[in-house]
Amino acid sequence: MPREFHRSRRVEEQIHRALVDLVRREVRDPRVGPITITAVEVSRDLSHAKVFFLPFDPARDPAAVLEALRSAAGFLHIQLRKHLKMRQVPELRFEFDESIDKAARLSSLISAAVASDQARAAPDEDEAPVPDEPAP
Repeated sequence: MPREFHRSRRVEEQIHRALVDLVRREVRDPRVGPITITAVEVSRDLSHAKVFFLPFDPARDPAAVLEALRSAAGFLHIQLRKHLKMRQVPELRFEFDESIDKAARLSSLISAAVASDQARAAPDEDEAPVPDEPAP
């Protein structure tokens, strides 16, 4: 039985692969620098695509990278049209991917909650354990 792939999913994958190559090879703006394109989400009608990115260097200002990518969006759109050979190439909208930061915050909150639960559940060292009484 063949797997079902929706057209939008295939387009997302094609755009993702093409953008990774184009940003690395064609974008000359030094504000962009090395980035990771984490995901591409295409609208149902294929008119818009959200492109999520992360700078390789965590010290790099994401706002400056975002501004540079937005200024290069027209150029990247034209290059995508050449690479994808689609009748209509989605308009690109770049967004900083905050999912990794959110996941790290959630993970630290969960770890802190587990540690506090374990601290409350552990018996105090000052109190001697009460021996079990034999059942009559």
